[in-house]
Amino acid sequence: MVRKKVPEWLNSTMWSTPPPPPSSYDDGLHRHSPVTKMKEEAQSISVAPRLNSAPPPSSAASSVPSPSPRPRNGSSIPSGSGEYRNSVGSSSEDFSRQAHLSAELSKKVINMKELRSLALQSLPDSPGIRSTVWKLLLGYLPPERSLWSTELKQKRSQYKHYKDELLTSPSEITWRMVRSKGFDNYDLKSESRCMLARSRITDEDHPLSLGKASIWNTYFQDTETIEQIDRDVKRTHPDIPFFSGESSFARFNQESMKNILLVFAKLNQGIRYVQGMNEILAPIFYVFRNDPDEDSSSHAEADAFFCFVELLSGFRDFYCQQLDNSVVGIRSAITSLSQLVKKHDEELWRHLEITTKVNPQFYAFRWITLLLTQEFSFFDCLHIWDALLSDPEGPLESLLGICCAMLVLVRRRLIAGDFTSNMKLLQHYPTTNISHLLYVANKLRSKMLL
Repeated sequence: MVRKKVPEWLNSTMWSTPPPPPSSYDDGLHRHSPVTKMKEEAQSISVAPRLNSAPPPSSAASSVPSPSPRPRNGSSIPSGSGEYRNSVGSSSEDFSRQAHLSAELSKKVINMKELRSLALQSLPDSPGIRSTVWKLLLGYLPPERSLWSTELKQKRSQYKHYKDELLTSPSEITWRMVRSKGFDNYDLKSESRCMLARSRITDEDHPLSLGKASIWNTYFQDTETIEQIDRDVKRTHPDIPFFSGESSFARFNQESMKNILLVFAKLNQGIRYVQGMNEILAPIFYVFRNDPDEDSSSHAEADAFFCFVELLSGFRDFYCQQLDNSVVGIRSAITSLSQLVKKHDEELWRHLEITTKVNPQFYAFRWITLLLTQEFSFFDCLHIWDALLSDPEGPLESLLGICCAMLVLVRRRLIAGDFTSNMKLLQHYPTTNISHLLYVANKLRSKMLL
């Protein structure tokens, strides 16, 4: 067998990474529960000062507490900025790209091909740009700016309807049914106005009913899902005050995320909620909630819901266990990654899968199902997602390309390693230059198209 020569642009020492600190090998792969326990190694991400306490949010959109800025790597942020900035000052290229993006977003009809090309290089961390671009890339906003207001009003109204229908308590639903049946004035002024006569309670209204049409039966069946969502949302990025902590701001964000995930679960009975979906929702909600535009920020929950649904639509079959072995299941995606590695670096592929028996499922399951949110710092993931969302064919192809690039970038250590050391490396991927990772992924992708 003739070994393929590795391109020189992959061997530059400037992209080398130090070995990770010693840690115990985690071989526990949970079936469709890839984030059951937190990673043993803390990711290198600075913790911003605790957010100032804000007044408890009310139902009115105007009373939604505004996000507090979070710096990246301890860098300062001008007041009013909802997103972090790089610790290194913006280069002239960054300013040029930002100006190009702003000009593109100001057009009456946005050129989506041009926008995707700009996003593929990673978006600047300027306030509001990523929020608007992601909504366009996910199809939530149409290219015609004149339609934005109408579309947003319609979608936000639709989400409110979903919440009213799906998240209202059974007791309130029962009273609505009673009123709709003509009992509006039934005992409303009496001391027993909070109680219904037994004759007026139908089978579907009774808390002990086991009928499929019973709202109470459905409510009790949803309890396990609600509890799982609540646990997972509280565990989401515990090192970032936006998601975690005792402030009313963090609790408000948690409540919004729980609403989104529960509405999704109720509308998608075939999938329901799968542990780890909270990690996929987190970047979307964070970006939208940090939009400096007050109207956009106050409607972040509704906007994030539809964009979350759109993003997950390309991966939903990965969360259905019955489809695991089908052409659209997770095993098929993992096989595609394996074939991609073999095509680009057969020596590496052979060492991993033949010599050391490192099955790609051991590490790629989490990489793919969680869209790399557990492999890199949260803010690095935002840049990775810029590239994922900019792919006109959907994020899966770009995701597989980035996963392949991740393996290629640490090939020297993988080639020198055995099963145990390679599993440690791949389950705790080292700190990496994200710009170069995306560059390598694009390089590999362009080679595939030749």
